[in-house]
Amino acid sequence: MTRSTDVRGLIPVLATPFHADGSIDPDSLRRLVAFSLAAGVDGVAVFGFASEGFSLTSAERAKILHVVLHELPPQTPVVAGISATGTADAVAQSRAAAEAGASVAMVIPPFMVKPSAAQIVDFYGTVAAEGGLPVMVQDAPASTGVTLPVPLIAKLSELDGVASVKVETQPPAPKVGAVVEATAPDFAVLGGQNALFVLEEYDRGAVGTMPAGEFPDLLLPVLRAHAAGDLPAARAGFNRLLPLIRFGLQPGIAWSIHKHVLHHRGVIASTAVRSPATDADPATLAALGHILRDLGL
Repeated sequence: MTRSTDVRGLIPVLATPFHADGSIDPDSLRRLVAFSLAAGVDGVAVFGFASEGFSLTSAERAKILHVVLHELPPQTPVVAGISATGTADAVAQSRAAAEAGASVAMVIPPFMVKPSAAQIVDFYGTVAAEGGLPVMVQDAPASTGVTLPVPLIAKLSELDGVASVKVETQPPAPKVGAVVEATAPDFAVLGGQNALFVLEEYDRGAVGTMPAGEFPDLLLPVLRAHAAGDLPAARAGFNRLLPLIRFGLQPGIAWSIHKHVLHHRGVIASTAVRSPATDADPATLAALGHILRDLGL
């Protein structure tokens, strides 16, 4: 069975579990995949910003994909984050992910030397043509420093092989709506930023969301209530989750927060993060504990 390239629905970005010594923990990763599947996710993503993808070697990326793909049903979509400073490396990363069995490449624009609009079009066109996977454009200017205006995203959507975009700008919902209006109906528009504005994004035409991976079982009922038209229930469920969602958006310690929640829930064995990520301080973790208790976790 061919692995799906449909990136609609709830597609959490998986954390990368490490042992206390900083090495990859495949057993915890297997439990994380099982946890995600039990929650009813529509797919998973690896090597995104929430995965500490910036700290991984190519060999580790291959190992992680091998574990994740082995644990997933054969049709479940797997999005592989591609972070490169140039076109050749982006193509190479995409090809490696394709050969390993991923089904979509989530690609940030080159960021070390800020590209022109024409260079961005050339970059995504080449990665889509030569990387071996359908491309999701990752629009995350706070992390990359590269702005992708709506007309530019619309132009990228017309490239062969560019099939979706993950919008992570502020404010996100208006841009989601503008991109939906500016692109063809089969071009998938998703939200990110830990699902902070997911209901508003869905109201503007988003077809999916890609938060961090520690609360898919809590978020999915919210999305189902929204899809069923039960907006009061969706808002109430979301508002209950909001303290946890915002806690996982703190620069520098977000990765630690994700892992402390997963460890607290018995999914991963260690909360270790890799530099330049840092562990949250004791007072922050105490406040997180109050949030988890309020949620009955």
